[in-house]
Amino acid sequence: MKTLKKFMIVCVLMASAGAVAQNDKDKEVMADAEKAKSTLIMKDPGLETLFKKASGYAIFPNVGKGGLIVGGASGNGVVYENGTAVGMTSLKKVNIGLQAGGQSMIQVIFFETDAALAKFKKANYEFSAEASAVVAEEGKSENVSYSDGVLIFTLPKAGLMADASVGGQKFEYHPFQ
Repeated sequence: MKTLKKFMIVCVLMASAGAVAQNDKDKEVMADAEKAKSTLIMKDPGLETLFKKASGYAIFPNVGKGGLIVGGASGNGVVYENGTAVGMTSLKKVNIGLQAGGQSMIQVIFFETDAALAKFKKANYEFSAEASAVVAEEGKSENVSYSDGVLIFTLPKAGLMADASVGGQKFEYHPFQ
């Protein structure tokens, strides 16, 4: 019995080592992601069910977006699988069209299935121009549906942006070692 207990302790320590062995920037993004998750659930309590039921999700706690005709966005985030942080991710977006202003937001991408999450974790994942996001507001999460196993929520934090543009988002994923 003592051997089993020691083995379990070692397994727990090894499993948590990946989340601990990150650089300072990653640790800051991870802390911001946890705060962002709490903020989103506070804004729309129904999101808690999505977080629990999703195979995985990526939280981008600070996405900066801006443009004047040509625009872009970028941010860093954390990828979670079954509620556990498994790696870091980044997003870059370029678009063109009628747009002006700047904005900061939280973005979460929910993955309905293990296959959808696995597809995201492969290098160079991209969303087409048709991908759309639901703005997180109380009650909005109750009537949402996944599209191709993916659901995107955003919560504006600051700024003002008028946007009727076409573009795409590209993501990179780096698993914890």
